[in-house]
Amino acid sequence: MLNLFVYNTLTRQKEKFEPLHPPFTGMYLCGPTVYGDAHLGHARPAITFDIVYRYLTYMGMKVRYVRNITDVGHLTGDSDDGEDKLQKKAKADRLEPMEIAQRYTDSYHFDMDALNVLRPSIEPRATGHIPEQIEMIEKILANGFAYIINGSVYFDTLKYNEVFGYGELSGRNLEEIVSGYRENLEGQDEKRHPADFALWKKADESHLMKWSSPWSTGFPGWHIECSAMSTKYLGEKYDIHGGGLDLIFPHHEAEIAQSNACNHAPGFDHYGEAKYWLHCNMITLEGQKMAKSLGNGINLKELYTGKHPLLEQAYSPMTIRFYILQAHYRSTIDFSNVSLQSAEKALKRITDALKRLREIKGENRLVALNEDMEKNLKTFREDAESFMNDDFNTAKTIARFFEVVPVINQLYADRSGPLAVSAETLMQFSKEFETFFFDILGLKTEEDSAGGESDGMVQGLMNVITSIRSDARKDKNFKVSDFIRDELIKMNIKLKDTPQGTEWIKE
Repeated sequence: MLNLFVYNTLTRQKEKFEPLHPPFTGMYLCGPTVYGDAHLGHARPAITFDIVYRYLTYMGMKVRYVRNITDVGHLTGDSDDGEDKLQKKAKADRLEPMEIAQRYTDSYHFDMDALNVLRPSIEPRATGHIPEQIEMIEKILANGFAYIINGSVYFDTLKYNEVFGYGELSGRNLEEIVSGYRENLEGQDEKRHPADFALWKKADESHLMKWSSPWSTGFPGWHIECSAMSTKYLGEKYDIHGGGLDLIFPHHEAEIAQSNACNHAPGFDHYGEAKYWLHCNMITLEGQKMAKSLGNGINLKELYTGKHPLLEQAYSPMTIRFYILQAHYRSTIDFSNVSLQSAEKALKRITDALKRLREIKGENRLVALNEDMEKNLKTFREDAESFMNDDFNTAKTIARFFEVVPVINQLYADRSGPLAVSAETLMQFSKEFETFFFDILGLKTEEDSAGGESDGMVQGLMNVITSIRSDARKDKNFKVSDFIRDELIKMNIKLKDTPQGTEWIKE
């Protein structure tokens, strides 16, 4: 039985998660606009909602997870002004827009796979759903919440506000919205109200991506695509809509308005299309949002290789994932090399403990029970679940890992004596530790990333090498033992001699 509570941006409070049609759960995440490589800011929502997807699945939900690809309609002004972002990049590179879309969709998948972000159930593209967007616009027009001017279709926010109330997600009213708009936006003179937004834009002759519609040859607005695609694959009402905090206004606010105007009669107890709206906070650089449009984004490939002026070293994908999960998804993370390096060391502490746990879990020894250690391991799963049930609190879940790491290390150090916990508890805890580490947090060790077969081969090879070195030490052949040690150090493999034998750790 689910005992999960989530923070709903719409109601501004934590609510018990009760799916509309249990055990089925529908979740939609606004995916990338594919005109450049993904940066650290893109990693956060992808990882955040990967955790949501993983945990709901772990709790027995059958999740249909939809994450879109935006390949048309997202203009450089993030509103109705400027040039289409893909078209601008295509012109600069002298390529077709769909070449740009394919290149950076592939690049995004590469980066997300490296971060161990699971692929969604469905990944629709905006350009593949033009008919659905046109159909939705027709319904909004028929219901009286949009108007046509010069071949473009705009959403009528004043009319909508009279019936439903505009701004309930962001907490803004129309006066605040209008005061925040810049003067003389492109196309502003043909709108009835400054807060109205485009559902369909008439294209001029220079526009590369355009389609026929009942109103003009043109292209859809940025907001309508998500409403159309989420409705197609999840229905008019579904459970979770996710995204970054920066999408609350105008993108998600517009989605709610479009869906209400299209699908719901006035007076309906509405949430837009989704029951729960979840938003992760931003990654900042010196207090400013990290974004391609602001020119301060460190892309993920640069992080993986260390090739960026702001980076002191390369950071592995798992270090980046762990760095993001160390904070609750609704809190801000400010980028720094120090914090990434701390995450790297912290993750290594856990993976080292996991390696030791795998070595001791099957040992058949006498038991001299230590009740505190026994309790620590026995309550791990219950505690971790309670933290995850509290709005997916990965930060507290990771903190709970660090409470069991000293117990694992102590059990490993005391291998020559009796076992301080019961064998049954150790075996059960080992399964739970790995379930939360691998399946729920989505982390990997370097050895596990290499795959089971190669992992076993590496382990076997290292056993042979350390055995040869141990024999050399016993024979006082320090030239050979020191040579093996020094050559392994060059490969970032550190040896540690203990009374129980030689341990090795990949730095």
